[in-house]
Amino acid sequence: MAFLELDGLRCHVQRLAPRDGRPPAATVVLVHGLLTDSLASYYFTLAPALAAAGVDVLMYDQRGHGRSARPQTGYRLEHFVDDLDILLDRLQLPGPFHLLGNSFGGTVAFGLAARRPEEVLSILAIESEPATPVWAAKLDRMLRRAEEQLPREETLAWVSEQHGSHTARLARSAARLLAETSLARDIPASRLPTEAELRTIRCPVLAVYGTESDLADQAAWLDTLLPSCRSTFVPGQEHSVLVETPDVVRELTLSWLRQNGAELRGPTTDERYAGRSAEPQGSVR
Repeated sequence: MAFLELDGLRCHVQRLAPRDGRPPAATVVLVHGLLTDSLASYYFTLAPALAAAGVDVLMYDQRGHGRSARPQTGYRLEHFVDDLDILLDRLQLPGPFHLLGNSFGGTVAFGLAARRPEEVLSILAIESEPATPVWAAKLDRMLRRAEEQLPREETLAWVSEQHGSHTARLARSAARLLAETSLARDIPASRLPTEAELRTIRCPVLAVYGTESDLADQAAWLDTLLPSCRSTFVPGQEHSVLVETPDVVRELTLSWLRQNGAELRGPTTDERYAGRSAEPQGSVR
C-alpha cells in the first residue's frame, strides 16, 4: 500500500509487479467506477491474474473513493483525468501502457487517451462510454436519484436483502460521499470532449457490454466514432460484468493484451485461480 500527494490530493495507490521478477510483458493501468467502487474490485478479480501473466499492474482509488482523500469539491470529469495524468507523471510510469476502465473508469480512460494519445497502447472499456452530452444528462439523472434514495433505510434494507450486507455497506458509504461532496452536481457539469477530440483516440479499443445492459445499444455508434474500436458482449449480463463474470473478464483481458503485442507468461488459468475467492464489489456508471 502507498499514498501519494497529487497536487494536494492524498491518493491511495497499489502496484503489482510481475510475480516472476522478470521485466514486465506489458503495463496496465486499472481505473474503477463511481460511488460504490474502488481499486478493491480489481484487486479481488483481475489484478492478480495480470501480475501472474507478467504484467506490471497499477491501480488506485479515485478521489473520494476507497482510501483516497475525499475533498468537498472538485469532482468534474476533468479533475479525475487530471489525477490520473499527474499520477502517471509522479510514478514515471514506463510507457506506453494499456488502460482498462470499468464503468466511469472507462470514461476517465477515454479522457486520458484523448490527452495522451501517443502513450496509450490500447483501451479495454467495460460497460463504459466516452463523455458526451447524452452521458452527462444520464449521469445527472442517476446521481440525483442516488442522492435521494441511498440515504433511506428502506433502500439500504432492500440492497442488503437483494445483494448482501457487504454491498449494503458500500451503498451506505456512497450515500455519505454524495452527502458530503459536490460530486452529484460536478460530474454533469464536466467539460465534455468534442467529437473531434474523441476521434483522436486512434489506439485499439475493446468495448465490453452485458447483453442485457442499456449501454449495449451504443456499440454500433462507438464502433463508428472510434477508428479502431470493436465491441464484444457477455451473455445474460447487465452492468456489473466485472463483478458477476470475473473469469470472462480475465480471459478477455489476457487475450486482448496478447492481440496488442504483450508476450504474456505464467501459469494456466486453472493454476491462477485455484483456491482464490473474491469479495463482491459494485459500481455505478
